[in-house]
Amino acid sequence: MPEQSFKILVVDDEAQMRDLLVSNLQKENYHTTTASNGQEALDQMQQDTFHLVLLDVMMPEMDGLTACMRIREFSNVPIIMLTARSDELDRIHGLKIGADDYITKPFSPRELLARIEATLRRSHRFTVDQSATLTIGKLELDTESRSVHVSGKPISLTRKEFDLLHLFVQNNDKVFSREQLLDQIWGADYIGNLRTVDTHIKTLRLKLGEAGGSIQTVWGIGYKFEEV
Repeated sequence: MPEQSFKILVVDDEAQMRDLLVSNLQKENYHTTTASNGQEALDQMQQDTFHLVLLDVMMPEMDGLTACMRIREFSNVPIIMLTARSDELDRIHGLKIGADDYITKPFSPRELLARIEATLRRSHRFTVDQSATLTIGKLELDTESRSVHVSGKPISLTRKEFDLLHLFVQNNDKVFSREQLLDQIWGADYIGNLRTVDTHIKTLRLKLGEAGGSIQTVWGIGYKFEEV
């Protein structure tokens, strides 16, 4: 169970799914608010503050991907996408526009709760106040505001993308295996596979543009950061 009362926004157009999610979350002492589409979710977020959003992809009026992009315009709240589609390109697109995690329907309540707990644990672990600004080449990270600039241009990153980049920059030229990255960024209790790391590295490189080449693949081992 959560150590404090976290508030979760549950967004799904199917009433039965919303009720099931809310029931399981409330059993674990989470506070919940619901919305049936993306626009309702945005309205709820303008009225209240949430610690995490469960966001279905396929919805009428405003789908989950559009809602995710709109949320990222004003909030860095962790977002877990709920989808019946398992195509890799869909997952990459979702992560690129700001989702923190994906879970494919059908899923077990136990897996969903484990992902929620891990995501909340990571989000609070990385909110420790740090005032240092890290600069390497064209890349600048402000660890207090969790902002990133490349050649002075602001870059929008998801929570885990920022955490990955922060880890790399702090350990310039150190090689990390996929297992080490999964453990340090997702947590030892993360339920997933090593492809999650590869997907996030791919989207992070794309977002960084000219600085993306600094994240280098070390074949047969993993990744490292080296200024180019």
